[in-house]
Amino acid sequence: MRTKSLWEHTLTFFPQFLAALQARPCPDATVAVIGASDGKFVLPLAAAGYRVIAVERDPIALHGGEVRLPGGAISHALGLTDRLKLEGLDDRVQVVERDFLDAAPLDTLCDAVWTSCSWHYSANHHRPLADFVARMQLMVRTDGLFGAEFMMPVEQGHHLIEHYTSPEKLSSCFTGVWDVLLTLRTGEFAERAHVGQLHDHTHRMGLLLAARTPR
Repeated sequence: MRTKSLWEHTLTFFPQFLAALQARPCPDATVAVIGASDGKFVLPLAAAGYRVIAVERDPIALHGGEVRLPGGAISHALGLTDRLKLEGLDDRVQVVERDFLDAAPLDTLCDAVWTSCSWHYSANHHRPLADFVARMQLMVRTDGLFGAEFMMPVEQGHHLIEHYTSPEKLSSCFTGVWDVLLTLRTGEFAERAHVGQLHDHTHRMGLLLAARTPR
């Protein structure tokens, strides 16, 4: 990629999701990315040949603008739409600029859906975590793949917010037609300051991959 995401160096389980996706017999699959931001996951998916639906409501993430960097400097960041054009990938991506929780559900069934550390943001706490998960599940066709990485509790207050969850708790949402394929977790790890978190900080992260089965 000639362009870089603002989140390029943050830890992710995305390689595990991509490997699971590539192992499925659907090379021209449609993948939805919920909370697409500036395209950290959208662009690699499109470059790999997938058709992508990118759902994001933040206008700066989508269209670019001024952002505050660690140390206090102000910089102009490219948004998703500009990055797609510069990389020649805009014909493979449908950008949906709306709030995933409050807008009407998308009427597209996808071969896979992915989200990265999106539901723990306080702007999404007005709805139960189960609502967020259920909306994503409704987008997945039979034999399709669900992938989510998420923040786990670190600070005391996190334990009072269900959106900081664990693979075990999240697995309870995947019964009936779902098979949980993989769960992973990290221990606590230090992450350097970045846009949106202007000081060094500590995280724990989890991953859940599941498949919708025909039964």
